[in-house]
Amino acid sequence: MSKKNATQDATAPAVFTVDEVANYFRISRAGVWRLLQEQRLRRTKIGGRTLIRRVDADAFLASCVEVAS
Repeated sequence: MSKKNATQDATAPAVFTVDEVANYFRISRAGVWRLLQEQRLRRTKIGGRTLIRRVDADAFLASCVEVAS
C-alpha cells in the first residue's frame, strides 16, 4: 500500500465552497472572493455554486510559501 500525501486524506472533501476555503486559509470570505477575482485562485461553477477544488486550494497555498534565506 502506498503512502498517502497529507493533502490526500480520504476524509477530506474534493471541493470547497467559498466559506470553506476562507476557513481553510484562515482569511475572510472577501479575501477569497478577491483571490478569485484576481484569478490567483481557480474556481469552477456547478449550477449557481462557486466551488474550489482542493488541489487548486493546495496549489495556491504552495505557491505562497517563501523560502527563508
